[in-house]
Amino acid sequence: MTHAAPAAPPAGSADVPPAWTTWRLLPARVVAMCIVELQKIRHDRTELYTRAIQPALWLLIFGETFSRLRAIPTGKVPYLDYLAPGILAQSTLFIAIFYGIQIIWDRDAGVLAKLLVTPTPRAALITGKAFAAGTRALTQAVAILVLSAILGVTLTLNPLRWLGVVVIVMLGTAFFSCLSMTIAGLAMSRDRLMGIGQAITMPLFFGSNALYPVDLMPTWLRVISHVNPLSYEVDALRHLLIGTPGHLLLDFGVLVVAAAVGITAASALLGRLVR
Repeated sequence: MTHAAPAAPPAGSADVPPAWTTWRLLPARVVAMCIVELQKIRHDRTELYTRAIQPALWLLIFGETFSRLRAIPTGKVPYLDYLAPGILAQSTLFIAIFYGIQIIWDRDAGVLAKLLVTPTPRAALITGKAFAAGTRALTQAVAILVLSAILGVTLTLNPLRWLGVVVIVMLGTAFFSCLSMTIAGLAMSRDRLMGIGQAITMPLFFGSNALYPVDLMPTWLRVISHVNPLSYEVDALRHLLIGTPGHLLLDFGVLVVAAAVGITAASALLGRLVR
């Protein structure tokens, strides 16, 4: 008499931890990826220096010139003070919008395929990379704020406001880096991603309140500004850094929702890169 062999468990089922366990590891994954980004910067500071050139030119040339012209009404706030938070947001945008290139490099090197077979949820991987981009952006932000202080911009001394600046920069960079990774999942190649990134960067910048108040915009541009997450990032940074009237809760809420949507979209397209 023969006995039927017990049914084998599904392949890999014993090795796959519950979903809640993998999500519990999310903070550790995010911190690890942030440390990796800091190590990259420590070993090669060239990118940090070269990326600081463009914001410095905006502050030194555009800011100083328009401060003298008084062509853009900013009330009692000096134009250079008004401009500095906008240039800070611009620099984080320029860092984040091409971050998807790293995902494509990971795919070409075979790293992405290995990451996708680990128990870590795809959303956790994207979140880690998004906030790692924010860590890189913070190093850029320090250089811009130091230059702003040298140029005479009056910045807050309140440590709680500086903490708020860190949070806003991280959230804004997280959204735009996820947007870049989403585009990477659609474009599938570095050249296409570079082209799309270059095409949307300046419209995002000029379609925000980074350079001028929303009241000066034509109606159609105001509509774009109101749906542009960069506008909310600039509004929050301006309020925190130089004390202009702002809508901090609204700005924070919009950036949190935008980051969550960006993480969801990028996670959904991540597997497409390795097919």
